[in-house]
Amino acid sequence: MRKLKNSELDRLSVSDFKTAAKTPLIIILDNIRSLNNIGSVFRTSDAFLVEKIYLCGITATPPHKDIHKTALGSTDTVAWEYVNDTLELVNKLKADDVVICSIEQAEHATMLDTFSPEPNKKYALIFGNEVKGVAQNVVNASDYVIEIPQFGTKHSLNISVSCGVVVWDLFSKLKASN
Repeated sequence: MRKLKNSELDRLSVSDFKTAAKTPLIIILDNIRSLNNIGSVFRTSDAFLVEKIYLCGITATPPHKDIHKTALGSTDTVAWEYVNDTLELVNKLKADDVVICSIEQAEHATMLDTFSPEPNKKYALIFGNEVKGVAQNVVNASDYVIEIPQFGTKHSLNISVSCGVVVWDLFSKLKASN
């Protein structure tokens, strides 16, 4: 098997990305501290044609060299917006019929492997602070709390890893339902 060259990967140009049909997923970063995590979320969002990223609270915004280091230009492709208050954003999105999903470990959470997104719905996925997680008032306002099943001793994943796992899972399920 021969590895592909970058020129063989059939990558979209920035303008083609902007006009491409997007996956009906929105990412909300709730008070993320790590600039590298933010950049990694941008890259994952680019890979799966995520519609938009909202950067909330203390979450830093582009341009920043430490975001750029991991985003590798995806801050130029993925639409993003800064919103100070995560709960206000959640309430606005709910009013627009977006299904709100906090990615968190909580009582009565739905396990990711059993969650089935409905076709023709748009989902906002909220990823929380590296230490405190998604704010409790935001969890309370969510339509779903989705937990990534984990079987080891830590029961903790880096936020950028969590984003990759959840976005890939929902992207796959949404694509299969079309």
